Amino acid sequence: MIRAPLTDAIVEVFDTLPSQLQDAARYLLDNPEDVALLSMREQARRAGLQPWTMVRLAKRLGFDGYEPLRSLYANAMRQGELGFAGKAGKQLARQCEVGDRALAGEMVRSLSEQIAQLGEPERLDTLAAAAERLHAARRIFCLGLRSSHPVVAHFGYVMSFLGEKAVMLDGASGTGTDAIRLATAEDVLFVVSVAPYTRLTIDLARRAAANGVPVIALTDSVVSPLVGLAALAVLVPTESPSFFHAMSPAFVVGEILAALIAGKGGEKALAAIRRTEDQLSQLDIHILPPRGRRKS
Repeated sequence: MIRAPLTDAIVEVFDTLPSQLQDAARYLLDNPEDVALLSMREQARRAGLQPWTMVRLAKRLGFDGYEPLRSLYANAMRQGELGFAGKAGKQLARQCEVGDRALAGEMVRSLSEQIAQLGEPERLDTLAAAAERLHAARRIFCLGLRSSHPVVAHFGYVMSFLGEKAVMLDGASGTGTDAIRLATAEDVLFVVSVAPYTRLTIDLARRAAANGVPVIALTDSVVSPLVGLAALAVLVPTESPSFFHAMSPAFVVGEILAALIAGKGGEKALAAIRRTEDQLSQLDIHILPPRGRRKS
């Protein structure tokens, strides 16, 4: 998630805010560059709120009005602390300072720590609960666009070994997401998005939830717009020494969920995997390594 000046302060008080102030707070979290560049009235218009709501939020966060808050964001932008471009500047400076090898090591350590966090008891409980909900569903509609697409694509591919339970919504030719209209309360929408959130992803998740389709979200923050829509949310870290957010933890969660769902399928899942392997063999899809030699 892009770290704006007030991110931690907003997250800390978010659950205590009235609904309109939560909408304003979410706008600040999702659009830090707009906060820095646009007038308060234009921000309110884009957020679908009244200007006084933005002022109330600023005062709730300890400011005399909205302009001091906006100035804080503007200063952060001048110093290169907002957005991908700002983070790219920091990465470039760090890479010049320590060298390629050291920066690569920092990224490896950061990712290792983030993935290790997934093994904490509370997070394992959430993963198990998510796998149960996904396993119990008639079908799993899978949605993840832009940087989140590889997560759901791999999840959907692994799930394809179990049959036709997973339905990909990939936006191909503008019609790939149409299949969500077939989803019912017996199905589940498995949706992945992290900041900056893809608008189409949030819109489709909102429509699915409004139509009674349970949503299982894989996202990055307790104030992600997906959390309020989800029956269950799995949170993953995305911070990185790179200018771009880390997607590896989300990818790992996708692999874990697919494995857990397969294991819960018992003999039926095992039979489906065998059928898939036989079909792939008949189609001569894979080139297998020679026996007795290690895979490269």
